[in-house]
Amino acid sequence: MNQDQKNRIAAGQGFIAALDQSGGSTPKALKLYGIDESAYSGDAEMFALVHQMRSRIVTSPAFTGERVVGAILFERTMDDRFGGKDAVAYLWEDKGVVPFLKIDKGLEDEADGVQLLKPIPGLDALLARAKAKGVFGTKERSVIKANNPAGIARVLDQQFELARQVLAAGLVPIVEPEVDIKAADKEAIEVELKKGLLARLDQLDPSTPVVLKLTLPSVDGYFQELVDHPAVLKVVALSGGYSRDEANARLARNPGVIASFSRALTEGLSAQQGDAEFNQALDATIESIYRASIA
Repeated sequence: MNQDQKNRIAAGQGFIAALDQSGGSTPKALKLYGIDESAYSGDAEMFALVHQMRSRIVTSPAFTGERVVGAILFERTMDDRFGGKDAVAYLWEDKGVVPFLKIDKGLEDEADGVQLLKPIPGLDALLARAKAKGVFGTKERSVIKANNPAGIARVLDQQFELARQVLAAGLVPIVEPEVDIKAADKEAIEVELKKGLLARLDQLDPSTPVVLKLTLPSVDGYFQELVDHPAVLKVVALSGGYSRDEANARLARNPGVIASFSRALTEGLSAQQGDAEFNQALDATIESIYRASIA
């Protein structure tokens, strides 16, 4: 584990940019960026366009380690380049941004009010490759849609089993049991989720902590026990479908939690913008998320 990178995340003076849209979410991300599905055909063209978008964000003068402490990459991005340089090396060496890798392969169909992670074939090899490239940690997302204790327990058991595998590979897992913001019983889910997280965190070695990525809670400050837990390196928040302004406002009311926004980060950016306009819009976005993260 890179101690400098660990210290950057622990200090949390900024936020983690989620640049890890995959096959399912890429068309939506491109559409919001002003590129319609009629502009490309097939996965290769689609991923080339989304890589151009990511490159434009990452190579922008607005995107630096002063406000962005980490970035989550899609596997294809990890194997690609930014500014003519290996993407992982560029992030850390040129920008001072800690690199993470999305390792999940999407979600199973809903059962018991939750969506578990699909199997991840070849995971050990992927983790070894990521570690060799200089990746610091991983991200793996499940979704909770209803207050079903058995379903929530299954999500957490799967997440922590995977977290142990990631830790054994010398990487830091971002454990992400997302709660659907549209869930009718969201607040009750968060009670069950926090209880389950604390029980499992108590079984971890604080010398190899994890990062938690959680939906912004219904009750402000509700995750403070998780923020303070010795086995937690950092608690980060996903925007989860809230607008950027709403997500920032909620985040600012949760001390010690920093952002890890995806859609809220790219909101307002467009392929049609010139570089000056694009960089100005990105700078304003980054500043707003940074301010909410350090509030």
